[in-house]
Amino acid sequence: MREVGHFIGGKQVSGQSGRTTEFFQPMTGEVIGRVALASKDELRQAVENAKAAQPAWAATNPQRRARVMMKFLELIAQETDSLAEMLAREHGKTIPDAKGDIQRGVEVAEFACGIPHLLKGEFTEGAGPGIDMYSIRQPLGVVAGITPFNFPAMIPLWKLSPAIACGNAFILKPSERDPGVPMRLAELMMEAGLPAGILNVVNGDKEVVDAILDDPDIKAVGFVGSSPIAQYVYSRATTNGKRAQCFGGAKNHMIIMPDADLDQAADALIGAGYGSAGERCMAVSVAVPVGKATADALMDKLIPRVESLKVGPSTDPSADFGPLVTKAHMEKVRSYVDLGVQEGAKLVVDGRNFKMQGYENGFYMGGCLFDEVTPEMRIYKEEIFGPVLSVVRAKNYDEALRLPSDHEYGNGVAIYTRDGDAARDFASKVNVGMVGINVPIPVPLAYYTFGGWKASGFGDLNQHGPDAIRFYTKTKTVTSRWPSGIKEGAEFSIPTMK
Repeated sequence: MREVGHFIGGKQVSGQSGRTTEFFQPMTGEVIGRVALASKDELRQAVENAKAAQPAWAATNPQRRARVMMKFLELIAQETDSLAEMLAREHGKTIPDAKGDIQRGVEVAEFACGIPHLLKGEFTEGAGPGIDMYSIRQPLGVVAGITPFNFPAMIPLWKLSPAIACGNAFILKPSERDPGVPMRLAELMMEAGLPAGILNVVNGDKEVVDAILDDPDIKAVGFVGSSPIAQYVYSRATTNGKRAQCFGGAKNHMIIMPDADLDQAADALIGAGYGSAGERCMAVSVAVPVGKATADALMDKLIPRVESLKVGPSTDPSADFGPLVTKAHMEKVRSYVDLGVQEGAKLVVDGRNFKMQGYENGFYMGGCLFDEVTPEMRIYKEEIFGPVLSVVRAKNYDEALRLPSDHEYGNGVAIYTRDGDAARDFASKVNVGMVGINVPIPVPLAYYTFGGWKASGFGDLNQHGPDAIRFYTKTKTVTSRWPSGIKEGAEFSIPTMK
């Protein structure tokens, strides 16, 4: 059985708190390791290492910091297969999906390699008589990220890459459910030439999360997880004077207009709704066909597709999706399907009792499809985070627009249509942070920013792209004048540029 500790001061260290938790191989249900749960003292040890190392790293010129990131990317490329196998073994997603997890994280690290350009400030010559003005971006110091189980490579890379490239030291608190990949990424960073102490990985539970939020030397915290915890992290962090960007749950809708290509829309719903067993914050969990004819035709296409989904172990290259991450989460998703039936939704495909031959103890569940779901139902209001798609029928376009706009969550939304006017109107009016037009999962590329609205996001700045550089730096503005030829004497009125 594997024992996973922490990564502090440039090396793996054993846990000292005496507390551990088990983690599993979801496709078999077996316990494969124990991960240490850090104490407040262990978190403080990581902070002290980071605080000592950060000034020299900040003083390293941005081009040299970028070279470390480039070497890091080279090492990840060499180990993509082994990283994907580890990720799939601990999380349950298929190997191809695990590689996609890594790739979307790599793209943000690639963006961070442009840090010499991204950190450039502004300059105005002759802002006043003999006066020049310029701005510079400087790192915050020690910053932290608290990341979820569903993307154990991508989200840590989204957080640590821009933070470290900007000259900060970073403390990562990954999910204790799949700790292997974050620990290996820290080792690869060291191999790439990162100084010891600049990246620390501290595993743990609420005790270490609270220690991060309360530690006076941690200047900023990024979080991804459920909305209640995102709001908790944001409130406690900001109360303690920290910057915070916290991203929560989602209920992503896909609007299917009468003129849409229904085969294309149905395929998009299957991939976006059931990929990674629905354990994605950008998964489409609500389909909104407009008009009865559209809804009936869409259901005719969806039902056989959902019934034919291939669920399999993570190592099966032909599987559409694998098991859920834990037995407890599987039971929670099943309970939502039970609830939907009780609420009166029509369960047209029932995957609750799926069993994988040869893997009877794995955390598997087949795809579930509900029709005639209404906005009053809990299965519509709440995030299920599993392979469950709900169809909410809309009478017209205006009703379809209102559904995602009025929902508590506002992460992502998509519309399928051939009508450019309808698509443009929808993109302009919908009250959601990320919009796809004939794109089912509108995750922006690394040089744009990622972030939802309403209960899906807390904080003023989003993840990756230009917002990440703003989040992990502070702006200093310098007004400069040299004394040659300047009239002496005190001035008592406020300076102006007359």
